[in-house]
Amino acid sequence: MKIAICGKGGVGKSTISSFVINELASQGRRVLAVDADPSPHLARLLGFAPEEVPEPVAEMRELLQERTERQGAFYNMNPRVSDLPEKFLVKKGNISLMVLGAIQQGGAGCACAENAVLRNLLNTLLLSPDEDIVLDMEAGVEHLGRGTIAATDHIVVVVQPYRGSIETASKIRNLAEDLGIKSLHVVANNIQGSDDLEFIESESGIKPIAAFPASSEVRSAERKGIPIYETGTEFRKAAAKLIAKLEEIDVRS
Repeated sequence: MKIAICGKGGVGKSTISSFVINELASQGRRVLAVDADPSPHLARLLGFAPEEVPEPVAEMRELLQERTERQGAFYNMNPRVSDLPEKFLVKKGNISLMVLGAIQQGGAGCACAENAVLRNLLNTLLLSPDEDIVLDMEAGVEHLGRGTIAATDHIVVVVQPYRGSIETASKIRNLAEDLGIKSLHVVANNIQGSDDLEFIESESGIKPIAAFPASSEVRSAERKGIPIYETGTEFRKAAAKLIAKLEEIDVRS
């Protein structure tokens, strides 16, 4: 499966991504974890030490310049990227990690050429047939505007029980429909009771396919820098349920 996890900033995308990744790995599956957030911290949540974390691909300006063959305003819109995945992966058990990062322009002009490399790289990863891929996407909707996740099997939108989160989910849903993406699902996070789930369903119009509870265990582990998958029993159960639901959808498709 190729799963992109999206949502408003602060809803718990990276936390849920880390539990889904670890649950897949615990089932004996090989998982490619891709941190596509401009402020990446998936590696820490997965238990990679700081010195193990690969340099974000987006920060390798010389490489990006070379691959786009940029000459002034002109650049190659289909740059070669097939050799990049193995160069920028780190592995721990069944989990491989790649950090995409984001182009940091600071007023330096259009980053279209550099983003062409990242988009091609993402599409290459999404077409790999032999492993599960989980993408922890950037917050908000911009990645859908660029069409970078159109080749995913499933878009999972993380929603917490408040209106701002649900409004972003609605925008993601509309853009996904424009791209022809049919398998979009809502996952509820930070749930304290049935009224939270009812609120999300009534306001979004989508019934969540899994619910992650408010968890003091996970919050405490994150603050202490402990790999969060070692805590949060209910979170692990929710991740397993989410994976099972997505597998059912694959079988029916």
